[in-house]
Amino acid sequence: MSNKYAKKNNITKFILLIVLLLVFAGCIYGGILLVQSLPENKVIIEDPIKIEDPIVEQPKEVQIFKGEDRPIAVMIDTEKPAWPHAGLADAYLFYEIIIEGGESRIMALFKGQDTSMIGPIRSSRHYYLDYVMENDAIYAHFGWSPLAQSDIKSFGINNINGVVDSYFWRVEPKGSYHNAMTSMENILKFANKKGYRTTSTDKGVFTYSANPVLLENAGDAKEIHLKYSNLQTVQYVYDDTKQVYNRSMRNISHVDRNTKEQFTAKNIIVCYVKNSLLDDPENKGRQQLYNIGTGDGVFITNGKYINITWSKSSRESKTKYFDLNNKEIVLNDGVTWVQIIPINNKIEIL
Repeated sequence: MSNKYAKKNNITKFILLIVLLLVFAGCIYGGILLVQSLPENKVIIEDPIKIEDPIVEQPKEVQIFKGEDRPIAVMIDTEKPAWPHAGLADAYLFYEIIIEGGESRIMALFKGQDTSMIGPIRSSRHYYLDYVMENDAIYAHFGWSPLAQSDIKSFGINNINGVVDSYFWRVEPKGSYHNAMTSMENILKFANKKGYRTTSTDKGVFTYSANPVLLENAGDAKEIHLKYSNLQTVQYVYDDTKQVYNRSMRNISHVDRNTKEQFTAKNIIVCYVKNSLLDDPENKGRQQLYNIGTGDGVFITNGKYINITWSKSSRESKTKYFDLNNKEIVLNDGVTWVQIIPINNKIEIL
């Protein structure tokens, strides 16, 4: 081959090389060339991923406060004729506090549920309103004490009272104080009729974690025994497989009226709070609760426990719970029972 043709051939190769480089550069400009081998040995080029776009792992979603439905707080009767309870498996948060006669009463909070039967429902006591307000809840009850009636009005509590409102019904046996029921549908019908707000951006009292919470310097907590009085006691036993506590009252399994399944807790918070006899004109032995200020308690979850403190600056303010390093506690995602017990009734943890 002559030098003339060889030179021409080299120029042609050089031009082809430049063209190929330009084409290749155009493909990767502003991104990364992605090549995937297919069974037919074909090549496919996907849309480029921008280098500056970070790949971030999304955190697990906490289910407790999914959505913006406003919490509904319902007063639950714990006297023996009211057993078994209905609908409590749908609640996410419970407060149990001493009342007159050595009994306790439960306030169950629901959020975004359509529970068809809840109860039996009993009357309000004034100190439960503190926990209604700190959770921004609508309050359902069947009757009230004189002080609760006065405080509901003065604090402007959005409430539904079964004594005067027709959104409740009774089950067998008739003629009892322990058989009033309602449903979430009925409560929301009443709330809409009254113009109550049914949504809330309030995140509640507690911070929840979707990832397991590991307690530092914790003791074992496989069984918990709580005493409200010689009449009312509460027990929890840890299920290692399901990682929840099975709940009992008076050493009898606390089960649902319809499903017969035992109620459980993921988190248990015990608060020691002083109580005394209330100066009540009806002289029925009603209680006063000294829950404004500070006190001691215990946080229990996943088979472990730590000692904590609690503080509440006013009736309307949120209760804060701290570990002994003065760090606010974080709860596991799941059902929480707050057991507010008389200050001298220490708990037993096994």
